[in-house]
Amino acid sequence: MNEYHAKFALGQLVQHTKFGYRGVIVGVDATFQGTDEWYENVARSRPPREKPWYNVLVHNGTHHTYVAERHLEPDELNTPINHPDVAVFFDRFEGDRYVNETHLN
Repeated sequence: MNEYHAKFALGQLVQHTKFGYRGVIVGVDATFQGTDEWYENVARSRPPREKPWYNVLVHNGTHHTYVAERHLEPDELNTPINHPDVAVFFDRFEGDRYVNETHLN
């Protein structure tokens, strides 16, 4: 069995390769977890469902996106993301990534 590991981690800054926006990873799914209807209507380039997908807070926006791994690359600016929900997910920004020190039991 081939095991695949996600390329990006929670708190990592990324850039969308197709649309150019920056963002921060707030969720990682090992495989596509959306509906067939969403995939057919939104995922026009038909990225693989069996590879990781990410929830991303979009810089200078108030929304998040659900993005296939193949459409993301590491962000090279390494500057904080401007989004109202950053503080909901993370405690602080550390140079090139966001950190959450809250541990759930």
